[in-house]
Amino acid sequence: MRPGEILVEGDRIRAVGSSVEHPADAKTINLGDVTLMPGLIDAHVHLFLHPGAEDLQTVEESVPWRTILAEQAAKADLEAGFTAERDMGTEGAGSADSAIRTAINEGLIPGPRMRMSGNAIDILGGHEDANHYNPAQHVLSNADYANSAEQIVEVMREQHKEGSDFAKIYETGPDRMIDGVLHTPYQYTAAQLTAAVEEAHRLGTVVGVHAMGEPGTLYAAQAGVASIDHATQLSDETMRLMREKQIPAVPTFTIFEYFADHAPSPAAALREHALLDYKISEFKKQLAAGIPFAVGSDVGPFPHGTQARELVLMVRYGMKPLAALQADLINGAKVLQWQSEIGELKPGYYADVIAVPGNPLDDISVVTRVSFVMKGGLVVRSR
Repeated sequence: MRPGEILVEGDRIRAVGSSVEHPADAKTINLGDVTLMPGLIDAHVHLFLHPGAEDLQTVEESVPWRTILAEQAAKADLEAGFTAERDMGTEGAGSADSAIRTAINEGLIPGPRMRMSGNAIDILGGHEDANHYNPAQHVLSNADYANSAEQIVEVMREQHKEGSDFAKIYETGPDRMIDGVLHTPYQYTAAQLTAAVEEAHRLGTVVGVHAMGEPGTLYAAQAGVASIDHATQLSDETMRLMREKQIPAVPTFTIFEYFADHAPSPAAALREHALLDYKISEFKKQLAAGIPFAVGSDVGPFPHGTQARELVLMVRYGMKPLAALQADLINGAKVLQWQSEIGELKPGYYADVIAVPGNPLDDISVVTRVSFVMKGGLVVRSR
């Protein structure tokens, strides 16, 4: 739409059009030759992580210190144009994320609208269980233990009591490339994941899973999770179920690229680049299969506020710019359970508006150069 005007009243959009009503007492913000868009959505972030040795920061840094850093991360993400995010695990900081969310909601600190999971849920000896440390030191896991369906439900109830918005479950790991093919053991059966999904529905929420490949990705699809994050390897049957149940994959290319480019040794760099190349090849198959996608970057191990690169990479590897934006805004709103409230510039939706210098349908990289951010009718950033 050109020209474009948005009338904001309170924290909501009242009207959108080439020309809207100009109430006498209205403040006019003229941004010039820019494209107005809904605020971006990142469906996979870690506010409680920052660049550096992830296992050491979760052991050496106190939860209060990590909470202060999480506050700064939330601010950086918002100023980059991300007005809504889903935090996929505090990595050992427990329910401290609920405090960040509450402080944002009450206007005490700046940040996106947040959906919080608390700690992720993991099996004993699983993906985030301090596996490289001396067992005699009893280094704590970065996740909450659950070794059965009953324990999953118990942990979910405890996390819900502490303020979680949804459950994040580790379904696969560790990952290995053998003869050019990804191998990643599953952690929970389809029946165990189904128990988690059923408990989430009872609580009025959903389950998102870390699932790199088969058969864990299949079990996640069979259980009906809200999203399959990383989704590096998906079988034909898994993709059929994802289409049927409208379960989006969240590729998280940016973290794979970052690990490949910042590997600690040449051998590690070779492994990480081989995994990224495999992931790109599989992504092209997933696009051809027509599964739904959402956009999540896994930001935290790389700098907060830079994660719009995820859209650039999804387009580079085969997705059309319009499809990438729809994955981010439309499917992202659904994953965060805020459909009909965010992700579109429509009357009645939250006034979450950003401006970029150009048309993202022609050049998706303009989303990395946000010049204006409004969240809930309040200007967060202007130029």
